[in-house]
Amino acid sequence: MKRILNNAISLGVVIIVLFLIIPLPTQLLDFLLIINIGLSIMILMITMNISDALEFSIFPSLLLITTLFRLGLNVSTTRQILWHGYAGEVIQNFGNLITGGNIIIGVVIFLIIVLVQFIVITKGAERVAEVAARFTLDAMPGKQMAIDADLSSGLIDEQGARDRRNKIQKEADFYGAMDGATKIVKGDAVMSLLITMINFLGGVLIEILINHGEFTTALTRYSIVTIGDGLVSQLPALMISTATGMIVTRSVSEGSLNKDVLKQFKAQPRAIMTTGIILWFLAAIPNTPHLALALGGGVLVGGGVFISRRMEQERLAEEAAAQSAEIQPEAAAPSETDYYKDINNVYSLLSVEPVEMEFGYSLIPMVDESHGGKLISRIVIFRRQYAQDMGFVFPSIRLHDASSLGTNQYVIRIRGEEVARGEILVDYYLALEPANPLGEVDGIETIEPAYGIPSRWILPENKEMAEIYGY
Repeated sequence: MKRILNNAISLGVVIIVLFLIIPLPTQLLDFLLIINIGLSIMILMITMNISDALEFSIFPSLLLITTLFRLGLNVSTTRQILWHGYAGEVIQNFGNLITGGNIIIGVVIFLIIVLVQFIVITKGAERVAEVAARFTLDAMPGKQMAIDADLSSGLIDEQGARDRRNKIQKEADFYGAMDGATKIVKGDAVMSLLITMINFLGGVLIEILINHGEFTTALTRYSIVTIGDGLVSQLPALMISTATGMIVTRSVSEGSLNKDVLKQFKAQPRAIMTTGIILWFLAAIPNTPHLALALGGGVLVGGGVFISRRMEQERLAEEAAAQSAEIQPEAAAPSETDYYKDINNVYSLLSVEPVEMEFGYSLIPMVDESHGGKLISRIVIFRRQYAQDMGFVFPSIRLHDASSLGTNQYVIRIRGEEVARGEILVDYYLALEPANPLGEVDGIETIEPAYGIPSRWILPENKEMAEIYGY
């Protein structure tokens, strides 16, 4: 049973494909048509209640499956309509509902629904998805650079950077898939029109030429079932198209669509009251629907006044809470033992810095980030790597210049005691001398400070030659 449930979607797609071949009884068709309508409503509700498009990342694939399901049902209903002139109670009742005894009105309403879906919703969603996909792909390099910068500065760790990169990749894949999925919605609208025309013309011709029926009877009979079939397929398609447009336009949101709409409308009570007053002015103009305009204006003005008062009460409550917090006496100071339980408070007892580095004037650009200095970012990277390798957090380092040092000198102190001293020539490269150099490079002899290796300060133009000699 578990294996069947894990492969239920794959099995369902295979069954949907079989709808194109195997005739279905009208009772089963009625049930599947209701399932199709309920599924489309559920998808629309989900897209309206998510705050991020990636919360419903299966939507492109689901769009393809629902479209295939709808087309499979269309083929099955077409088979029943052409064979028997009847495709179940659902289609018959929807056809009677939309026509209302007048075939021309039913045809016009059906065409309006199809055109609204095809021209307005589907075309708009297609354009929005195309632009969203393009801008998402164009923004990827900048987002990747921002992640690398945050990682280098220590604002995020490796796992956080990995998660953000995965999200960026998923966004690009999602909007790229949506760009293609909207073409499916567009093709579904066109196919629905073609199937409707086939049902109507084919049914009328079969009734007249094969069954030798009357033209008016055939026209009435097949127009009702054709319009009902088209409406039953177009209503779910319209809701899926709306869901498509909804999910690709959820670019900037803090919550679900319902919460965002209520929050942002409630934040503008003056606009609501102004609209109500304008409706009252329109109600005073002769030959206008006075009652409807006055009633609508009253509702808007009343709603605006109510929202404005609520906002004022919330503001006063916040001010009162802030004042009471200021008036309250300070909390009793913690005991000495509790205070020094926090290790950060112990550092206040130290009169010297745990680690400090003094440097001469010429080395300031290496430390100053506004001038491209990378020393601080390298310390951050070192601290993170040291914590991962050794399980110990390296303390903060105080950096400051010292006039007592030479312009190229630096000193490292721990607890005020000097532990290292060196000299850096900023415009030179430090070439470490190999055991058996192939040649000698001109430079200033020195000792590499970390490992005590004989070295030379060389000019940039000698760097390539030094590498050839094995330095």
